Amino acid sequence: MESFTVSTRERTEMIEITGRVQAAVGKSGVREGLVVVYVPHTTAAVTINENADPDVQRDILKELNKIVPFEDDYSHQEGNSAAHVKAVLIGSSVTVPVSEDSLVLGTWQAVYFCEFDGPRTRCVIVSVR
Repeated sequence: MESFTVSTRERTEMIEITGRVQAAVGKSGVREGLVVVYVPHTTAAVTINENADPDVQRDILKELNKIVPFEDDYSHQEGNSAAHVKAVLIGSSVTVPVSEDSLVLGTWQAVYFCEFDGPRTRCVIVSVR
């Protein structure tokens, strides 16, 4: 198991972490198997989506902010309820096949860390089997 940190600059943002996940796969020595990428935070998430056009990430965040607004008479008094809801919707982990030492992703796919309560320094855990 490996871990690395991601430093975010915005309240909500998506940061591509595919290269760092691939580096952990290479370091593991596993040639064929699975990699689980896990985010141990309740206001952050991880997902797989398009990496060819950065407008896709902007659109995803824009729509998430519409359906889960920052202010909406939430009961949780910490002020980050929207971040908790977004993290539940996106999820805390993804699993990717590994073949010949490489992540098996589609042509346009990449792994993204999703920040919903930044800026912060976050942890990403990568387990390769």
